[in-house]
Amino acid sequence: MSDHHTYKKVELVGSSTTSIEDAINNALAEANKTLRNLEWFEVTETRGHIENGQVAHFQVTLKVGFKIAAS
Repeated sequence: MSDHHTYKKVELVGSSTTSIEDAINNALAEANKTLRNLEWFEVTETRGHIENGQVAHFQVTLKVGFKIAAS
């Protein structure tokens, strides 16, 4: 048995009409449906859509790392 870990990193984009935090949580919740062993994330970009001078939509790009499961 090995004592090291191997990870894979994927890029996701989450969105929300309410907040950056919700955009992050939405992306992670969707990823969790198909990816296993999620371990960490980093925010690489934050953007938004403006309507009538106010934020209408938040969009956040994340890199998410997950541990490769042993076979």
